[in-house]
Amino acid sequence: MNTQRLLISTALLAATVLAACAPQATQIGSAPQPTQAYVIEALATAAPAATQAASYEQPIGGAPLPTAAPSGQGFPLAGAPLPGQEVPISPVLPTPLPKTADNYFQNYGVNPFIETSQDHFSTFALDVDTASYSVARKYVQDGILPPAEAVRVEEFVNYFQQDYALPANTAFGLYADGAPSPFHTDGTYILRVGVQGYDVAEWQRKPARLTFVIDTSGSMDQGGRLELVKQSLQMLVERLRPDDTVAVVAYSDNAWVALNPTSGADKNSILNAVYGLYPQASTNAEAGLQLGYSLAQQMHDANATNRVILLSDGVANVGNTGPEAILQSIGWYAKEYGITLTSVGVGMGNFNDVLLEQLANQGNGNYAYIDDLDEARKLFVDDLTSTLQVIALDAKIQVDFNPDTVARYRLIGYENRAVADSDFRNDAVDAGEIGAGHTVTALYAVHFKPNASGRIATVQLRWKDPQSYQVTEINGNVNTWDIAASFEQASARYQLAVTVAQYAEILRRSPWAYGSSLAQVNAAAWRLVNLLPNDVNVAEFAQLTQRAAQLGW
Repeated sequence: MNTQRLLISTALLAATVLAACAPQATQIGSAPQPTQAYVIEALATAAPAATQAASYEQPIGGAPLPTAAPSGQGFPLAGAPLPGQEVPISPVLPTPLPKTADNYFQNYGVNPFIETSQDHFSTFALDVDTASYSVARKYVQDGILPPAEAVRVEEFVNYFQQDYALPANTAFGLYADGAPSPFHTDGTYILRVGVQGYDVAEWQRKPARLTFVIDTSGSMDQGGRLELVKQSLQMLVERLRPDDTVAVVAYSDNAWVALNPTSGADKNSILNAVYGLYPQASTNAEAGLQLGYSLAQQMHDANATNRVILLSDGVANVGNTGPEAILQSIGWYAKEYGITLTSVGVGMGNFNDVLLEQLANQGNGNYAYIDDLDEARKLFVDDLTSTLQVIALDAKIQVDFNPDTVARYRLIGYENRAVADSDFRNDAVDAGEIGAGHTVTALYAVHFKPNASGRIATVQLRWKDPQSYQVTEINGNVNTWDIAASFEQASARYQLAVTVAQYAEILRRSPWAYGSSLAQVNAAAWRLVNLLPNDVNVAEFAQLTQRAAQLGW
């Protein structure tokens, strides 16, 4: 553990617990779980979605809603000052920071407020990626605020633990809660919608057929990138079982097999192949992935997890260099054989976030960024089963807001995961994948109508079984009595999700973050350290927001 994380651990030990009992997220829906956690054909026995809507009569806060809703559409939200503090409202956007040279990010825009009278459906693909938070953390730790286009709010929020209860005897649980926003003064409430997948013990996970595809181009020599990849993979290799199989492909100008399929029991051979690699010349990611998928197909096992793990700085400069072109030649492996892709980014300075993020999206997988060995341990040790074993394909959510209670809403994040409302039940449309035990959270800014009471929205989750391709849909209602009377009365994890989202909103220069400041977020973050004293990530978040406030505004 590095010095910074040691300091965080010390801070956690010193934190004073201030939290009393707080309302927890209400479970609003669930789906049947197989009798054995790793066999999921039984999901097909779920009752039709129409029979599973839930309505809860027990209040969990009884919050009075606004007596009047703001008028207009797409207006900036004013910021709520801290007690005794004057926070000016900026009349224009803050001046964007200059882009960091040679890093590649994509600006997907910021979702607007939508009037329910115009469209009361919000539909998007689920996303379990966390790379954006890790990338932004690296920037802040290096003494610079990240480029706005590097920030994807949902990846910030999903980096953190949510504490949804594991669904009992079901595959998925839907959860929802909400409270007035502490960062706005116009009657905005923040609604949290959560999905919790069933967990699988590591000893219960399916055997893995893994193909490491390792970038050994010259750029991987910068900053010890390849050495970090080797040490990270060692953590994974040390957790392999004898019934696992690993192959290793490396690429530079061309691609080659560095290790033919080898039992997980032969850890020395696997590690010797990995540690024998060294940086060379150009970057032909297409050749590496083509060979990697071909090898993965050769050792494919229908009863195992079949996954390619790409480790790269993303700088492709030979052959096809864009995600669409690269995936055109290998995408059928994912479709025909269920071979999923985990893309792992390393390095900074000429890092291609766009390529790695889009490859993971199109490869039915997930995207993570490793900036140190602690992050590698989180991915390949703490969350190993979630990283490897998929329990849902093409998972998407549709939230149907009730126009009788909700005047307007805004999905916070997920801009590049939007799905047409009409495609929610179009199972040919690609969506997101969820691993065992994964949690996915979405936040909505909501303006209620005067004297609103009753159903706020119906949340619907739809996904495919990764083995049988059986489609299942569940749903449930969230009501006005599921809203806490104040932000402080909501659960600590809800407060954390909202605070993390506001941090991301400020970093990406969202117009909806006008009037809010990094100093305000930092004050809220340190309060959360006391509410969640045993969470190292929360303490680190507080330190990051403090550093960001020193660097920015």
